[in-house]
Parts: sequence; C-alpha cells; structure tokens
Amino acid sequence: MALDPPTMLTLTIALAAAAALYLAVEWRSIREPSLLFWSAGFATITVGSTLALLRSSGILLIGIWFANGLLVTAHWLFLLGVARFTQVRLSRVWNLIFVVWLALLLLPGEQPWSKVMLLVNSLLVASLTLRASVLLRPHGTSWGVGAVQLRYVLLVHGLFYIAKAITAVVPGTLIDLAAFRGEIIQISLVEGAMAVMLIALSMTGTERHRREQLISRLAERDPLTALYNRRALEVRAPALLADVSKARPGALLLIDIDHFKQVNDLYGHGAGDRLLVTLSEIIRGLLPQGSLAGRLGGDEFVILLSDASNPIVTHLGKALREQFNQAAVQAFTTPQAVTLSIGADLFDQPPASLAALIERSDATLYQSKRDGRDVIRVEDRTQTC
Repeated sequence: MALDPPTMLTLTIALAAAAALYLAVEWRSIREPSLLFWSAGFATITVGSTLALLRSSGILLIGIWFANGLLVTAHWLFLLGVARFTQVRLSRVWNLIFVVWLALLLLPGEQPWSKVMLLVNSLLVASLTLRASVLLRPHGTSWGVGAVQLRYVLLVHGLFYIAKAITAVVPGTLIDLAAFRGEIIQISLVEGAMAVMLIALSMTGTERHRREQLISRLAERDPLTALYNRRALEVRAPALLADVSKARPGALLLIDIDHFKQVNDLYGHGAGDRLLVTLSEIIRGLLPQGSLAGRLGGDEFVILLSDASNPIVTHLGKALREQFNQAAVQAFTTPQAVTLSIGADLFDQPPASLAALIERSDATLYQSKRDGRDVIRVEDRTQTC
C-alpha cells in the first residue's frame, strides 16, 4: 500500500477514532475529566482528517481551512486534558488561539496563502503542545512511566511543528495545501499518524497509572474517614517502630468513643457516621508530623507516634478529648456524655508487632474505661524496658 496522502489520512482517521473510543470507554469507568478532553481531542482529529479528504473534490474551504481549524482545536483539547490531569488552571489567553485562526479568513484566495496558513497553523499547534509538555515536566516521574512518555511525545510533536513552521517560510519551498503537494506536507502526514498513535498510548498509560494509584489508595483507606485501615497500618508501622530507641521512644494511643451507641440509637447511623468523620478530622488536625493514624473499626481509632514522651502523649490526648467533647456536645444531646477514653502506651523497645502493641494498649484503654471514662491513661514502659 502506497503511503500517499489519502492513505495516510485514512490511517490517521482509524487511529484517532480508535483512541477516542477507547478513552471514552475509560472515562465512563473512572470519570477522570482529562480522559474526556483527550477523547474529544481524538474525535476532533477524526472529523478533521475526514474533512481534509474533501480537498480532492475541490471543497477547499472545508477541506483546508475548517479541517486545519479542527486540528488546532484537537490540540487545545489535549492541553485542557493535561491541565486537568496536572490540576493546573490555564490562563484564558489560550482561548485566543481561535481568534487568531478566524483571522485567517481574511487571507486572499490566491495560492501564496498556503504558506501563511501552514505557518500560523503550525505555530498554534506547537504552542499548545509544548505548553502541555511543560505542564507535565515537574510531575512526570511521580505519575508513572506513561506521564513521562506523554511529556516527551508532546515535546517532540511540538518541536516538529516548529520545524514545520520554519520550513513554511523558506524561499522556494513548494507547498500546495489543496493538492497535498510539498515535501513538508508529506512528512507531516506521516508524523501525524505516528503522533496520534504515540500520544494515545501515552495517555492510556498515564491514566492507567493514575487508576492503579487510586485503587491502591482506596484499598488502604477506611472508606468513611479516609484514615488508614488496619492492613495499611500493619504495612507502615514497622518502619516507624524500627526507629524506636531509648533516645526516641514510641507511643501508641488507642481511642474509643464513650456511649457512641446512644448517638446511633437516638439520631440514626448517619449521625454516628458524621461523628466518626468529625473525630477523624480532629485527629488529622492534631497529628504530629511523622506519625500514623487509622481506624481499626467501629468507633476505635489508633495513633502511632515516634519520638514521643509522657508530656507529649498526655498533651495530645487532652487536646483530642477537649475538641471532640466540644463537637459532640454541640451536635447531640444524649443522656450520658459522648466523650473519649484513651489508653496510651509509651515504650523504648520495638514491640514484636503492631498487633501485640495494640493488644497491650487495649488493656490500658480498658483501665481508662474503668477509671470513669473521658480520661487518658498512659502506661510508661520506658522505665522498665
């Protein structure tokens, strides 16, 4: 099969349509906005490349001007998708590219406008593509191989269009947009098909990595409070516990809500869930740097501290109780006060496991309940270890 312009355009149409469909299916699954923009971009390329075939029928306004306008629009959609992916707010100046493109309608109808059209079109596509590549630069390594590939594919694609723009103004260069004649146009058609394929693959890899990260985060988080679940704590705790020494004691605080059942019975389980979320937000707000916090289940929470001391543990427990008690009193009226009981263990020797440490702290928590609730009881084991 000869790689003539109609063949290359047909190949581009097939690749872009497949990419648009695949990304749209992915978007229906995970609702990531960047996927929708990228899918729309490939769909626009599909339509634009189809319209470009009309040049052979002499329909030049649609086959050249409108088709190339859609090419610019597609890259604008790619940029919007990258901006959403990187969570960067774009300046409204980027919307002016359509004003520039509309200005091309004022060009005369003679043949020399082919070079002007190619120059302006190439510069617009290059600016959009290079801007998207720059947005990915600070974050590519943290977003996986797909994002790195997408960054470099967009960079090369943008540089190609800069070279294409420079070629358009070289004296003596043959450029006939109506008949697809001119070496730069032939090369551009080949590059376009390859770029569509590489950009689509890179975008797919980028979102796959994002989805895998999301799934991983969901698997280790409590769905209600977004704190770590027990499994995630067991994975992360060993690194923190390994640093425990006489110079840097560790501490575990086991937290339980007193009379929590009353909230569920009187106000419903939705109210109980809101109270659990409130406690998780208080914990996050008071959690020292380098510490871990999680929900073990029900109304039981845990905080694991490094480089702790008795005053630090006591101060943290007091702050937790005061803030929670105030929030509970404002939200609910119950026969018995809804408060916090905290059992804390301070240690300077790494425990056998997190489970063993929790079991030890559970006994301390039980003692705080026996002491009348709404108290923090600290077992300082640094003196005996």
